[in-house]
This record gives sequence, structure tokens and C-alpha cells, in this order.
Amino acid sequence: MRVLVTGGAGFIGSHVVDALLAQGHQVWALDNLEGGRAEFVAAPAQLVVGDIRHPTEWAEQVPKVDVVLHLAAQVSVPHGEQDPLDDGSTNVMGTLKLLQWAKHMGVREFRFASSAAVYGVPMALPLKESAPLSPLAFYGMHKQAGEWDVRHFCEINGMIGVALRLANVYGPRQRNEGEGAVVAAFSHALATDRPAVLHGDGGQSRDFIFVEDVARAFTTRLGQLERGYTLNIGTAKATTILQLWQHLARLAGKDPSQVRFAPARQGDIRHSLLAVDEAEACLGFRAEVSLGEGLRKTYSYLSVAQQ
Repeated sequence: MRVLVTGGAGFIGSHVVDALLAQGHQVWALDNLEGGRAEFVAAPAQLVVGDIRHPTEWAEQVPKVDVVLHLAAQVSVPHGEQDPLDDGSTNVMGTLKLLQWAKHMGVREFRFASSAAVYGVPMALPLKESAPLSPLAFYGMHKQAGEWDVRHFCEINGMIGVALRLANVYGPRQRNEGEGAVVAAFSHALATDRPAVLHGDGGQSRDFIFVEDVARAFTTRLGQLERGYTLNIGTAKATTILQLWQHLARLAGKDPSQVRFAPARQGDIRHSLLAVDEAEACLGFRAEVSLGEGLRKTYSYLSVAQQ
């Protein structure tokens, strides 16, 4: 199939491109290169430099495609709080403009990268897709709006719309900032012998999923679904931030006690864990990479990248 990946030169998007190429698809990677890097886009995928908010500037470079995998986004929660108009411009209006372009091009399936941030403070764990949505920041609010836009637009235009609510994604190519970048931040500190900062007491927990597993979720059963879905993509396994730090410190051969504790950040959720039964039932997807193996690959990559 012909597939367009937005944010295709970014952290997750470039791994999605890799997975698509391995499956034999023709791939176009759209990215404005503000956060992505051209060298992340593997051949023979074609890199198209452009912004999802301005389709007329790049549309002629992308032929008729069958599927859009939409990962381009403004991913910084603090930036979204400081400039909600910019966050909404990309994460809401950009998504709507891309949907309109997809309709014009006759796209059959549209998959959207949403976030566990749409849930806010959980009332019960693990979080099922039917749990109440109460995001705490503009980032999560705009991801929620993006989900609704994808669902409604696809329903009224005969497209298959899929929203994937991602847990905390980590792995090679991740930057040190953005949503859920604690693994990259810790790894960077260890690789450069700089103090690592742990906000709060370290007892807060998250569902960490390796980026290659996320790429499989985006590329599994493409063109085979008969209707749209909203699905959690995680591991259903919780890890505390302190456990994460200790594991990475041991990988780096450093003293795990050498970490600086700082006050908890305002608005941080204490615990988050995603139920994943629906993703297995609808996509046949289940995360395969263990935390230990994923952290080893991530630290190996990031430590070399710092040299």
C-alpha cells in the first residue's frame, strides 16, 4: 500500500516508517523538521518537508495514498500551557486540515496518535478505553479533540478512523524533552556524567512501552479493519520512576543513589497504567519488548549519540 506518515522524521514516526518499509509498503514521510531529523528517514521512503497546517504547500509532492498515519504534533506539555493557541493550531487545526486533505485524496484509513494524557487523573487502574476523560493540560485536551475530530470526520466521510492512545513511549531517537521523555532525560544525564533530576519521591508510576512496539501497533492490520476504533497502546505493566532510574544507572555502570530529588511538578499524575485487551482483540497487538531489553537498546543508542 501507499502510506503517508506525518511526523515521519520524528522519534516515533521514523520508527513507523521503518516498520512500513520492512512490510514492503511505499512510504512518504511528511515533517517540518522542527523536531524531526532528515537522516532518520530511511530509504526508499521519500521525505516531504512541510507542515500539516499548510497542505497546499506540500500536496503536489505526495501522490494518492491509501492510508495516513498521523503522528505529527506539538508534544511539549509546558509549551502547550504557555501557548495554547500554537498547541491547538498544530494538534487540532492541523489534524482537521490533514483530514480534509485525506478525504480529497480518497484515503481509506486514518490512524491518529493520541495519548494517555486524555484520561487525566485515573479513577481506577488499569485505564480502560471506556474510562472518563478529564485531561489536565491543553496538550491532553487537544489530543482529546483530535480523537473526536478523527472519529466524526471519518464516520461521515466513509473512512476508517483509528485513534491510538499511547502510554509513555521510549527508545532510540527520542529527544530529551516532550511528552514522556524521562527515559531519554535520564539516559542523557548518565551518558554525559551530569546530575539526573527526579521530580517528586520517585514513587509515581507509568506504563513504559518501547517505540518499536508502538510502530508495530501503527502498522498492524493496515487496510484490514472494517470500522474505526479507539485503543490503548501500552504494556499493562507499571514501573516507578525510581525503579526506572535505578535500572538505567545499573546499565550505565553508575551509582543509582547519585540522583537529585526535586519538588514534584505541578499537575503530574501519580499513577498511570493502560489496559490493553482491546488492542489485542481488535488489532492482534500486544507489546513484545521487555522493559529491560528496551532500556538496554535505548541507553546503548543514546550513549553513543552523545559521543
